[in-house]
Amino acid sequence: MSLSQALSTSVAGLRTTQAALALIASNVANAETPGYVRKTLVQATSAAGGNGVSVRVAEITREFDQYIQRQLRVETAGGSYANKRAEFYSRLQQVYGTPGSSSALETVFNKFTDALQALTTSPDSAATRSAALSAAQVLAQQLNGMTTDIQALRSDAEMGLSDSVARANNAMQQIASINRQLATNTNADASAATLLDQRDAYIDELSRLMDIKVVKTDHNQINIFTNSGVQLVGVDAATMSFDTQGTITPSAHWDRDPLERTVGTLTLVSPTGGAMDLIATGAIRSGEIAAYIEMRDSVLVQAQSQLDQIAVAMTSALSDQTVASSAATSGAQQGFDIDTAGLLAGNTIHLTYTDTLTSQVHNVSIVRVDDPSALPLEDTATSDPNDEVIGVDFSGGLAGVATTLNALFNGKVNFSSAGTTLTILDDGNANNSTVDAVSAIRTLTTFNGGGGELPFFTDAGVPYSGATTSLGPQSVGYAGRITVNGALLSDPSRLISYQAGTASGDATRPNFIYDKLMSASLTFAPESGIGAVDAPYSGTLGSFMRQVISVQGEAAENASSLASGQEVVVNALQQRFSDGAAVNIDVEMANLLNLQNAYGANARVMSTIKEMLDMLMQI
Repeated sequence: MSLSQALSTSVAGLRTTQAALALIASNVANAETPGYVRKTLVQATSAAGGNGVSVRVAEITREFDQYIQRQLRVETAGGSYANKRAEFYSRLQQVYGTPGSSSALETVFNKFTDALQALTTSPDSAATRSAALSAAQVLAQQLNGMTTDIQALRSDAEMGLSDSVARANNAMQQIASINRQLATNTNADASAATLLDQRDAYIDELSRLMDIKVVKTDHNQINIFTNSGVQLVGVDAATMSFDTQGTITPSAHWDRDPLERTVGTLTLVSPTGGAMDLIATGAIRSGEIAAYIEMRDSVLVQAQSQLDQIAVAMTSALSDQTVASSAATSGAQQGFDIDTAGLLAGNTIHLTYTDTLTSQVHNVSIVRVDDPSALPLEDTATSDPNDEVIGVDFSGGLAGVATTLNALFNGKVNFSSAGTTLTILDDGNANNSTVDAVSAIRTLTTFNGGGGELPFFTDAGVPYSGATTSLGPQSVGYAGRITVNGALLSDPSRLISYQAGTASGDATRPNFIYDKLMSASLTFAPESGIGAVDAPYSGTLGSFMRQVISVQGEAAENASSLASGQEVVVNALQQRFSDGAAVNIDVEMANLLNLQNAYGANARVMSTIKEMLDMLMQI
């Protein structure tokens, strides 16, 4: 080896050692920097003529386990999803109140029924009447307040989605920008490694928001997809948008149809301009965004439905009156007359008939509808899973109703009207059909109905009858509007008087109210999440309320347990990742000593070459 070659080799050694020293200094300086990955220098031999004559920096590598990193991102999305759900369930539990506390829903309901029980024993006491009405007002206000709180939670979820979209867009734009920078940097140097650290930090942020899949390509490039296959980032980034709708009400809901949707939706616009609705396609299945969507559109909607069912059950149990039919005939035709006077929109005529040709029994609910745009009604419009629901426009009078029904039944059952009476007959041939039973349910709007029924509660001052309009069922959000009838508050004696001449000590109506709320078996709509579509929950109002509280408590506990479990998994993976990626000061100091020795050796070679050159010059 010539002296010039030796000098060149020692200089290259010094340069490589200096680069390694600088890298160690960077590692030590960033030992506590979040997201920093330990870096090492890889050396390579520079050859000339087949002889190793020098050394160079081949690349700067980052020390971490890629498999652990992938798993960590998957579990991070799951952990964020679980934590956000647990947070909302915890807040929802606060809305229902701690069981046994004075502000809990069940406690307030029990105080109301206790006051009613006292009324049954002292119906002539003005103080007892006033106490019953006061307890009823507290219960109504409790339901109103809980509705407000649940809709506030839905609004928080809506705002959370808006914030998450902004964070996701920033992360995706930064990842795409770093992708482009790495594409122009062909050297595997420290600056490239730093860019990779920065890109990983943004990917980690994105994984907290949604479930993603990272695919590596050439030249340190990556593409990012959702786990459902939708591309988010490549050389350019897609853009997510969220059209916040403002105030959330119980009737606000997500729908595939933009004209029907009244809450915000997530839209992904690709770099080429194509757009897709991420909620409609179910593209996001985990992370904070998925949790916000689930809480806003499912869990909290169901919680509101549970409150609405409680309010509906209380109201309808006290105000609904069964109207019996009377036998009717017309020649060979047999059936029943039913008085439709007083039926309100949402009230129902129940018809049972048998198709004798098939021996099939049909249970039909004919529902009064005053808004034709709400037709047709779904079978789920009633809580009975075994009935066939027929919504009929009553706005044209009872004759028009009969005409409509005759067209629908096509002679199997025949309808006619006279005044307010609807006559329902078979076809006159017992071999074809028989009308087995007819009855009706009407909502009382007066206090002198001849029985215990009364309009105790109202829908913000108007009767509640379960009507369906183009805006949806009256039951939606009813818990937020339920009030004690103002006429009852102004004249508490109506708690007792159900007909002219009722004695002030008559307990008929108080007993009716108490029994309906405490003992009557009621059927609750399955959208409350209690029971199923084909087997809706039936039981007393108190048992339904306890079931609701139990289900909510169990759901909150499960959410908390899931969050705790995910936290353990994420922490374990984070520790395993950090064990390989974190800077170990002791290791760095040992490497520093080795580099100092290498630096000294190269410097000694240079010093010796200088001495030899000086001697040659003197000769």
